[in-house]
Amino acid sequence: MIGVAALARIAARTPRSRAEARRYAAAGFLARALANPATVIGTLIVLALILAAALAPVLAPYDPIDQVLNDRLQAPGAEHFLGADHLGRDILSRILYGARITLAVVLSVAVIVGPVGLAIGIAAGYFGGRIDAVLMGVTDIVMAFPRLVLALALAAVLGPGIGNAVVAIAVTGWPAYARLARAEAKLVREREFVQAARLAGASDLRILVLHVAPLCLSSVIVRLTLDMAGVILIFAGLGFLGLGAQAPAPEWGAMVATGRDYIIDQWWVATLPGAAIFVVSMGFNLLGDGLRDVLDPRAQTGRAA
Repeated sequence: MIGVAALARIAARTPRSRAEARRYAAAGFLARALANPATVIGTLIVLALILAAALAPVLAPYDPIDQVLNDRLQAPGAEHFLGADHLGRDILSRILYGARITLAVVLSVAVIVGPVGLAIGIAAGYFGGRIDAVLMGVTDIVMAFPRLVLALALAAVLGPGIGNAVVAIAVTGWPAYARLARAEAKLVREREFVQAARLAGASDLRILVLHVAPLCLSSVIVRLTLDMAGVILIFAGLGFLGLGAQAPAPEWGAMVATGRDYIIDQWWVATLPGAAIFVVSMGFNLLGDGLRDVLDPRAQTGRAA
């Protein structure tokens, strides 16, 4: 197996072709990522979430919605490794299947807010003037409201359900990415290669897609990874209040809500789904922090100095 030092030596060589340059860049990224503990730990936690979601039918010992009243509030043991809830449903099975819902929500929100925020931000930063004023005015209006409060209001208006919760979270989440992409685009639009592309007759759309957006993408990806922990917490909060996934869906926030009545004597009913929320949120935070250090050349320069 190639070690971190070997990858660093490969990345340090002078590339002889464009393909070689890409390979060396990938080797350098991988070396920095493996040398960063936050990136490694966060990646492992996120991979565990993905595996739990993908292999839930194999790993889960019981059906997550089957009710066995004879096992009601059974403590963790050989029959139910993490115990059973107030309806006799296996908590481990519900946590594993709940990973599917959580991962689906995270991916759905990322697919919406990332491209929307990036498109609005680079358009505002590149064109400036009235376009910038209008787009950033709308952005400021959305950002003026606390995100959780606005998401709760939208979810209440749209009605309970996973799809409506995703829409509510996405509508309140894109302005931060637009702000970030706008700042990056304002720096890029005056660069020499952008001016050269403009003089060569490239359209504004081509410049935005091929030149501006790729340079803003790394910052948006880092922000997106960091924001996923907040998305998980907001979705869990909506589920806790009954505005997210509906019964009998095994959603972590709803599981915490049903277990709060038994928190003193049967702590496992609410604590274990809450622990899953905590661990996964921490994993995304660590991954985002690690990616910020790996992808930011200024952080690398400061560390080397």
